[in-house]
Amino acid sequence: MPQRGLLVAEGSRGVVAAGHPLSAQAGARVLREGGNAIDAAIAAMLTSFVAEPLLTGLGAGGYMLVAGAGREPALLDFFVEAPTRLGDGSEAELHAIDVSFGDAAQVFQVGPASCGVYGTPAGVCEAARRWGSIPLPELAAPAAALAREGVPLNHAQAYVAQILADVLTSTREVAALWAPDGRVLREGEVLRDPDLADALDLLGAEGAAPFYSGAIGAAIVAWLSERGSSLCGDDLGAYRAVGREPVRVAYRDREVLTNPPPSAGGTLLAYALGLLNRTGSPPPLGEIVGAMAAAQTERTAEFVESLDQPRFLQGFLSSRLGSTTHISVLDADGCACSATCTNGEGSGVVVPGTGIHLNNVMGEADLNPLGWHRHPRGRRMPSMMAPTVVMRDGEVELVLGSAGSNRIRSALLQTIVSVVDRGMGAREAVEAPRVHFEDGTVFGEPGIDLTQLADDLHTVPFHERNLFFGGVQAALSRDGRFSGAGDPRRGGAAVSA
Repeated sequence: MPQRGLLVAEGSRGVVAAGHPLSAQAGARVLREGGNAIDAAIAAMLTSFVAEPLLTGLGAGGYMLVAGAGREPALLDFFVEAPTRLGDGSEAELHAIDVSFGDAAQVFQVGPASCGVYGTPAGVCEAARRWGSIPLPELAAPAAALAREGVPLNHAQAYVAQILADVLTSTREVAALWAPDGRVLREGEVLRDPDLADALDLLGAEGAAPFYSGAIGAAIVAWLSERGSSLCGDDLGAYRAVGREPVRVAYRDREVLTNPPPSAGGTLLAYALGLLNRTGSPPPLGEIVGAMAAAQTERTAEFVESLDQPRFLQGFLSSRLGSTTHISVLDADGCACSATCTNGEGSGVVVPGTGIHLNNVMGEADLNPLGWHRHPRGRRMPSMMAPTVVMRDGEVELVLGSAGSNRIRSALLQTIVSVVDRGMGAREAVEAPRVHFEDGTVFGEPGIDLTQLADDLHTVPFHERNLFFGGVQAALSRDGRFSGAGDPRRGGAAVSA
């Protein structure tokens, strides 16, 4: 299982929490050198492509939420889009693999048919253009050097590689990286990716264009086309990172900002918080599970189909309330940056010479509840990711987000409750045991008394803390001091600046 998260609390320039110590250290270094929260998040994100390559990368997608320090809150959407779908029977089929979390398992779909239009190159460059203060080549160079030098797999990354072994041996190209001797790399063994290093240098020097309308994009389209994917050059050429207005919901005496439609996760998190806001503080376990259940019940076919409709959010919340690697950064000026990226589980499709392992977002059941390839071309996929900021009296109090597919919203909900209702610090809140409700079943970590719940609920107790319950990275400002926590379930780290 993943090891305990590293925590270095309190620093004068801020704090960075991320899914790997190297990612957090990269962000903290930028803060110390005078960069802002967005610069630090970009540096951490680029490093995560090297240090956490199974769950993020240049072939991934994500979101970034920026708030505080007098900035108008803004959400940058660079998540995966649905590609062209020919529908003439010539396309490759999805390939199913089983992923076991020990006490629970999921089925994921991989292969060329699972690849959506990636967004991270566009997102990195647009974030740097809008809010950055340090030139992108300076932010990309350390990550590129790290990819050339190689990174030893820590305990958490080795665990992820273990559970994704079938993906990492599914094609010759991905196996050349991850299983060069016929078995998947283990803890302490070094992963080197010189193609990724070259791609990061290219991103820093030329921006996103080569990845969409240039040589990298063309190589990816050609490779996929030969293997039955219908993702085409027009799909890549039309991709843009999009700015959106964040969801805002009151919780106790705070305002919570999170991811808006067409993402699903932020809307459902806001709904659950709104329900809990009607209860006492702190809410009992039954009320928390009830809010999770209510949010899941709302994720109907109509909900998913309507997410991209104008003013969907306002109508959804007002009619009901009356009115997965993550990086969290807080800087000395009070600016917050919350960024979540995912490659899904990876498609197993590594395009030679590009440094890109493409996502399998089109093969994730959680994001395709109505069936495979039902989304029209160009539609942003309805992600569960929800980068979030909690404001108190107009200032940033908590910055958080999580990996974990459908467990993201339950992990964030419980972390917010722990900080706001129970007065916990960042580390205590992130490490507290969690529950998750899904399809009439409540999953619980050790330390959760599932016997408190209604008899008609099926319960599944886990025997130890597990990545299944998400990977929350949190940064907290309280009483003039910064602190942060990386989730031990994910091998996360927090580093002060």
